[in-house]
Amino acid sequence: MSRALPKYNKRRVVMIGGASAVVLSAAVIAGSALAGESHDNAQNATTKAAANTVNCPAVAPSLPAIPASAKAEVDRNLALLNTQIAEANKRLVDTVGQGGPNFVQNAILGPLKDKRASTIDRIAISIGRTAAKPTGLDALAACTLNTAGAAAGGAGAASTAPSAPATAQAGGDASGAGAATAAGTITCPDVASQLPAIPASAKAEVDRNLTLLNTQIAEANKRLVDTVGQGGPNFVQNAILGPLKDKRASTIDRIAISIGRTAAKPTGLDTLAACTLTK
Repeated sequence: MSRALPKYNKRRVVMIGGASAVVLSAAVIAGSALAGESHDNAQNATTKAAANTVNCPAVAPSLPAIPASAKAEVDRNLALLNTQIAEANKRLVDTVGQGGPNFVQNAILGPLKDKRASTIDRIAISIGRTAAKPTGLDALAACTLNTAGAAAGGAGAASTAPSAPATAQAGGDASGAGAATAAGTITCPDVASQLPAIPASAKAEVDRNLTLLNTQIAEANKRLVDTVGQGGPNFVQNAILGPLKDKRASTIDRIAISIGRTAAKPTGLDTLAACTLTK
């Protein structure tokens, strides 16, 4: 009986030692998992920091008194401006490290400026229907990165770049001579041929906007050439065709409004805003 007792104690020590080893192993595994999670969080934080964010001028403080009849439309477009900034910030994060030195300007800041210009113009038009139309708001369209020097080319650089030559009649297709490359060209519906008789009082404004439609197409074709190989499969749609549609919609709307001041306002022209890519 006295000899069996030490053997029992020895087995107990072995069992306790084994349990300690299991606990120690579990602690090591848990520590490794926490370390891995911390590393992942640090990487995510670094990615977000590297992306920066866009910095855009506030539009609401620059608006005059808003007529009651325009308030809903103005509020909707002010909210859209915020949405556009949020989308641009997300795109900055999603595309960190992509493209060349002008990628942010050409793929994010440039298209954002175009979208904002179109939205701001709609705000001015809605106010101008029943009050004095505010002017100078287009200066608020351009945005920058919140880190000095990070915005390649500077906000607004795309709009000052020389345009590719337009080869179409007013409102038609402009295939720029230098755009017939691997980038393809932009094809847009002709607007001039869809207009009714233009009152003499509106002719100058209509002609100016028809010319602007050609300029917009030429700029889009130049951007196609400048950004060949950049971005993912949806780059052309998101960075070029989408913003071009927004700009054309705003310009076409101005044409309809100018005719409608002294004659029946044409309808259905908004279907002419969307363009396609021709390879």
